[in-house]
Amino acid sequence: MSISIISTKTMPKSMALLHHHQNYAVTLLLILTIFSSIDKISKVEAKTSTSIGVNWGRNSSHPLPPSKVVQLLKSNNVTKVRLFNADPSVLEALQGSKIEVILGIPNSMLPKLNSSLKVAQSWVHDNLTRYLSDSSPKVRIQYIAVGDNPFLQAYGAHYIPFVVGAATNIQAALTKANIASQVKVVVPCSYDAFQSESGLPSKGHFRADLNKTMVQLLAFLSKHNSPFLSTISPFHLLRQNKNISLHLSLFRETHHPLKDNHTHYDNSFDLSYDTLVTALSSVGFPETDIIVDQIGWPTDGAVNANSSTAETFMKGLFTHLRKKSGTPLRPHKPPIEVYILSLLDEDQRNTSDGGFERHWGIFTFDGQAKYHIDLGQSSKTLVNAQNVEYLSAKWCVVNDNKDISNASASALDACSSADCSSLSPGGSCYNLTWPGNISYAFNSYYQQHDQSPDSCDFGGLGLVTTVDPSVDNCRFSVQLQTSFGGFLLGPSSLYFILLSATIFYV
Repeated sequence: MSISIISTKTMPKSMALLHHHQNYAVTLLLILTIFSSIDKISKVEAKTSTSIGVNWGRNSSHPLPPSKVVQLLKSNNVTKVRLFNADPSVLEALQGSKIEVILGIPNSMLPKLNSSLKVAQSWVHDNLTRYLSDSSPKVRIQYIAVGDNPFLQAYGAHYIPFVVGAATNIQAALTKANIASQVKVVVPCSYDAFQSESGLPSKGHFRADLNKTMVQLLAFLSKHNSPFLSTISPFHLLRQNKNISLHLSLFRETHHPLKDNHTHYDNSFDLSYDTLVTALSSVGFPETDIIVDQIGWPTDGAVNANSSTAETFMKGLFTHLRKKSGTPLRPHKPPIEVYILSLLDEDQRNTSDGGFERHWGIFTFDGQAKYHIDLGQSSKTLVNAQNVEYLSAKWCVVNDNKDISNASASALDACSSADCSSLSPGGSCYNLTWPGNISYAFNSYYQQHDQSPDSCDFGGLGLVTTVDPSVDNCRFSVQLQTSFGGFLLGPSSLYFILLSATIFYV
């Protein structure tokens, strides 16, 4: 192909003008093409970036007020949050904040949502429509999460039959309310819903009891272009799999990577993630986008659960995600979003798995940072909650002037409803000697009952003091002023009764 160059000096004036305009058009087209290419590259780049959010649970006896939590989120530039239910006070606090929300529906509602479209429409109207209205500051709700890990193995088949039907009815309700284009329906999947008997990602699959439901769920998600939500839990994997080392869990360099055919895995995150990828492929959905809706590391209540180890894990996770390299089975395609478990500690979380379940927070129950990571605040120093209001600086301890030889029974009674998770083996207060551990139990009960005088009685064995009895890393907390007037929940009583032989000894 030859190219001829014609000088405009030899052209008539009209032709020269035409040639000038043609050159201008070609130049403009070239510029637009370049910008279009840059835009496409940027979009591809955006697809390979993982957004970071946090789980905001409120399973606490004295939760931090929603307004202070939203300010905590803003102060640390957290732009995404997952909620476990549609609490009006929380949604109102989020109005106008521009924080993007995954709004959860509790498992208890699944049977009704499955059986009735009207119930689904009512839920959408009451908990969604008004927060998306132009008549008031909006809440940026992106997803409705149907159920809270309804496939968790501990639940058996209690919720499984209702999940897809509930999701379908919520989707229909969104369509009828003309907001289906704004909000997608998703279903959170627990870390134990997929597995590999050999521990190798190439052998990954969903639990046999879930196969049919997963095919139905994934077909539903695919139809509506919705992602698959799943928990990834390196901490649980470390506890349950003897072939997993702490180094592998914490993204540390290891001389013993796990080998899967020709693939080497040097961290637990990639290992679990690719096990899920294989499970998705095994039921016919290999390209489904994934959101990791829960991942974290606890700071108390178990061996290896402490702030230093949690900080190491978090920094390793964030560094890994920011490399944008993906995993061996999904190179350059990491999860589209990752939500940290969790923002705050929750002293009423179920402890059937262990006392650590109440200590997932990056912040303590009162919004004070346990360690420092970069959540997007352009600094590795987290900003604490401000102007937190506490109960009086008083604690309940054992009265040494009494016969306390039988105080262990009273402590067990206290722990059946209070939070004694820090006394668990490996916990920050596990090494408290008797009767210090008894005092810890008494104080936990006393604080959860708003420091009422009769809550530090224990048959005359309790004594109120203004001297902080905290020892080293074992914190005797003073609760927040917000409360539910004696609201109690004791899911952990059996757990602590089983531990009584080692915790409360004379």
